[in-house]
Amino acid sequence: MLLAAGLALCLLFGAGAARASDGVGVDLTGPQVEQDEGDLYLSTRLSFDLPAAVEDALYKGIAVHFVADAEVMRARWYWSDRKIASAHRYMRLAYLPLTRRWRLNTSSEPIVSSGLGVALTQHYETLEDAMAVVQRISHWRIATAAELDAGARQSVRFRFRLDVSQLPRALQLGALGGSDWVLSVERRIDLPKDDPPKDDPPKDVEP
Repeated sequence: MLLAAGLALCLLFGAGAARASDGVGVDLTGPQVEQDEGDLYLSTRLSFDLPAAVEDALYKGIAVHFVADAEVMRARWYWSDRKIASAHRYMRLAYLPLTRRWRLNTSSEPIVSSGLGVALTQHYETLEDAMAVVQRISHWRIATAAELDAGARQSVRFRFRLDVSQLPRALQLGALGGSDWVLSVERRIDLPKDDPPKDDPPKDVEP
């Protein structure tokens, strides 16, 4: 059976420590994974300072994109783990010189230059206010109850990164190899299996 609604797993890893690429240091608090009515949710808080090159690009009117990915994996002893669910959060941050405000678009689909598509749009007075939202993920649904397998060993792979592929072509070339544009962090969360029903005898014991 799935864990009771609202049960917090609060898995703060040992072996699955955060790994940041050579570049901007990113601190990751948590993440915390919990189930609510069977669905799986993730919450975490990131902490990092925008490099001068990224902040300068923003003030020059160049939008910067961040991506958060979560994959739920099912362990298989005979092969590599199998992905059973995934979720993505795309964030586009841009400065509006005329109003001196910051616009943050958030979507579950890639946000491309040709259009924002279906995206939540929010405006902020300062860069700090906008980045506080980028760096906070709260109660994000990453899998439904139907996608989970409570009787198997499962894990969540979480990654957050700055997406340089969305920069203008000339800036992409300049960003290649530049540590100021390398901003990413990854973490793995092992999910516990449900205990078997108490009325059922262990499988290796004769009834």
